[in-house]
Parts: sequence; C-alpha cells; structure tokens
Amino acid sequence: MRITVLLLAALLSACGLGKSAGPDMSVVLAQEPAKVLSAYRLFTDASALQPAPGVVAYDLVNPLFSDHAVKHRFVHVPRGAKAVYNDTDVLAFPVGTVLVKTFAFAPDMRAPEEGAYKVETRLLIHKETGWAAFAYIWNAKGTEAEYAPIGGRREVSTIDPAGRPLTVNYAVPNQNQCKTCHQAGAAIAPIGPKARNLNHHGQLEDWAASGLLGRLPSSAPAASAVYDIALPLEARARSWLDINCAHCHKPDGSASNSGLLLSATETDPVKVGIGKRPVAAGRGAGTLFQVIVPGAPDRSILAYRMASVEPGIAMPELGRSVHDPEGLALVRDWIAEMEAQ
Repeated sequence: MRITVLLLAALLSACGLGKSAGPDMSVVLAQEPAKVLSAYRLFTDASALQPAPGVVAYDLVNPLFSDHAVKHRFVHVPRGAKAVYNDTDVLAFPVGTVLVKTFAFAPDMRAPEEGAYKVETRLLIHKETGWAAFAYIWNAKGTEAEYAPIGGRREVSTIDPAGRPLTVNYAVPNQNQCKTCHQAGAAIAPIGPKARNLNHHGQLEDWAASGLLGRLPSSAPAASAVYDIALPLEARARSWLDINCAHCHKPDGSASNSGLLLSATETDPVKVGIGKRPVAAGRGAGTLFQVIVPGAPDRSILAYRMASVEPGIAMPELGRSVHDPEGLALVRDWIAEMEAQ
C-alpha cells in the first residue's frame, strides 16, 4: 500500500497534476515535513487565504480557547477518498488527509478581521504510518511560514473581545507538546473534527453531498454552543470542557491517570469530577480537596486550575498563557447551580 500511494503521488507530481489540481501529494505523503508551508500547495496565494482546489474551509461549533486567537480551519481529503462517520469520536479520515489550522490576531479582537495577522499554522497529516503534527511560524510580512519543530514564542498586544487591553505570551508548541494534546494511546490523532463539533449550519450535510464524507445518519449529535444562553447551563459547561479538556482527559489521553474524564459523552458524575478527590494532591489542588464541590466553585479544584496561569497549576496546561474569562464564568456558574450533596 505504501509503495502504491507514493508511486501515485510521484506520477501525479511528474505529470503536473499534483501541482495544478490542488495539494502536492508527493510533499503531503513525504516522510519528512516540508521546510515551508507553501510547499504543500494547500493555498493558491502566498498569504494562505485562498484554499487550493480540494481544500475545504470548515469550522467547529465550539473552538478550543487559545489566548483569544482566531482560527481558520481547512481540510483536504484525497480525491476519490472519503472520511468515515463516527457518532462519538473523531471522523476516520483516509491516508493523505491534511487538517490545517491557522492562528491569527488583530490589534483589536472585537474586529478580528481588521489588520489581522497570522502567527502560526498547524498541520495534521495522515501519513501511511499514522497521523503526524507539524507547526509552521509565519514571517512578519505574512507571506510564508517556516517549519518550527522546537516551537517558538511571540508577544501579542491586542484588545480582547470584551474591550480590555491584553498582552499575550503566545506559544507555538514543539513536537512533544503536539503529542501531549493529540495523544491517543501510543499514537496521535485529531481533536476537533468530531460529528458533534461539526454539526451546525448544514456542514455535515455539505461534506456528505460533496463526497468528502461517506454515509451520514439521519440524525447526528450536535454539541451545545457554549455561549448560546438559550441552551441549558450544564450542557454548555460540559461542551466547554469537552473541547478544551477532554482531548487529554480521556481513557487513552495524556491525563488518563487522573481518573478525570471530561468528554461531553461521559455519564459518570464522579469521573466528570463531581465529589471526586484528586488522584495525587499537590500544587495543582492548592488547599482544596475535591475537583468539583456542588454549589461551591470557590472550593472546587476545577475552577481553581482554570483560573490560574501558573505552570503546574493552570489547566488546560498547554495552548494558553491567559485564562478564558467567559469559559471560567460559565463553569463556575454551572458548579454554583449544582445542588449540594
């Protein structure tokens, strides 16, 4: 299979088809990552705003919080192949799939498209040996992004969505940090593109109609939009934990030894943290004794760690240098609403 796929990619490239008809599959399937983002030919312009043929823009019901960055997502599935639907887990994408996520800021995040500039683009590529993650850092002109296996940092000064001045010490993850968040047992896997996270504005139906996705059931689950106040508070808080925490707090994730499982599909209250004592006491717990104390957010380790930005205490521990004030308020309100046991 490996020889067949790579031979096909080489033939397409040699004929000029791999370059003119969309992404260069010889680069996508190569063993080593390209030195620059443009080599993949995922976009038709140097600023990576116009997707190439076969590259589709998409979004999620709830994006993971990353220092208030705006994210632009794209997916490429090889021609003739389809993603396979899954009710609870990430869709099964075929070999040759590329998931693209670009992180951008603006001087004022209340108007995120005005003066916007890109900081990094992350690629998840489904190689024949499994998924591989690569981070690319954009140059100051926004015309090229270079592969950055050791990660990097950039100070970002902006106005946050609530109108407050904000300085962010934005971190581009290194290869090991990518593996931490994307861990699925001994392998790595995508986080966001689950059916419930994609199911809004007819997006799943569009994917099926275009041939990007295979069989779609008549009724697919949908995540509760975190900030839609018309929806139940518990469902919204669980959705926030689902997208921000469950990729580590799952049975085959990097935080599986905590016994805390934060997927929106988890039904055991103790595994969600209600009345649960931490597996190991330490700085992360402060002077608190339970992950969630019903009716008492100030006594709950979950809220304490969400509010912190101190290494060893802050949760999520990667992907942010400031806390999410709206997300924290939501989770605190959910805990406060719980009946004391």
